[in-house]
This record gives sequence, C-alpha cells and structure tokens, in this order.
Amino acid sequence: MKITSVFEHGDEIPVRYTCLGPNISPPLNFEELPEGTVSMVLILEDVDATPKPWRHWHVFNIPASTTTVEEGQVPQGAVAGLCNNHTFGYEGPCPKYFKGTHHYWFRLYALDTTLDLPDASEPEDVQNAMVGHILDSAELLGLCVSPENV
Repeated sequence: MKITSVFEHGDEIPVRYTCLGPNISPPLNFEELPEGTVSMVLILEDVDATPKPWRHWHVFNIPASTTTVEEGQVPQGAVAGLCNNHTFGYEGPCPKYFKGTHHYWFRLYALDTTLDLPDASEPEDVQNAMVGHILDSAELLGLCVSPENV
C-alpha cells in the first residue's frame, strides 16, 4: 500500500499546502490497496507540535475506489472529521507558531468496513472505531520549517 504526493517522502512540503501560502490540501495518490478494502482513513499529524500530536486533517470513509485526491478537495463520498481546532477540513502545516522543523505525517489506513460515525467525529473516535478493522497502512512524511529558521 502506498500514499504519494507532489513531494517525496521526507522532503519539504511546498508552501502552497501550508499556512505560509494558500493553505490548501495537496494532491494525493493511493496505490496497491489490499484486497478486501472497503474504505480508507487519512490522518495528517504534526508530531512535533504541542500538544502532541497536532491533528491537521482527518478524513474517513474514503471509498475504496478512490485512487487520487485532487488538490484542495475531500474525496467524493468521504467524511471530513474535526481537527484539533475543532474545525472541519484541512489545516495545513503551520510551524510559524512553533520554531524548528516539523514532521507532518500523512497516514493512510485501509479498512475492511466503513465507520458508523457522525461528521463531527474527533480523530480519537475515528482511531478507536478503526481498531480491529485495519488491513494495511501507508505513510508519507513531509517537512515544514518555521520562517524563523529559513
């Protein structure tokens, strides 16, 4: 299973996809999903922020037929849950409040079910509902450096 984007694993995330730019979600590609995948979950976390981890985006019930997510979009049929700021949608990397290089993990999970959860679900609720249903997972690491360190 793979998740890819316009940046390579371990590279800096283009400014366009951060709060230092237009702050829109990057395009994503999903490949090699395991047999039996019914839906997917995508979670974007900054593991260097306080509190740890800071969840910038999470989308669940992504249809198994989804192979691409267009820039600035949520996959058709998927549900965008709440982020740490209790907002819906993408909150791009934003290291301007936290100095240093931050590591942003896009984590994709293939599930053998869809999750029976409301739109306003917290990331923890989604993660708890995934237990016992994860077939496989993939990760994409993007970096973002606070402007003070550029």
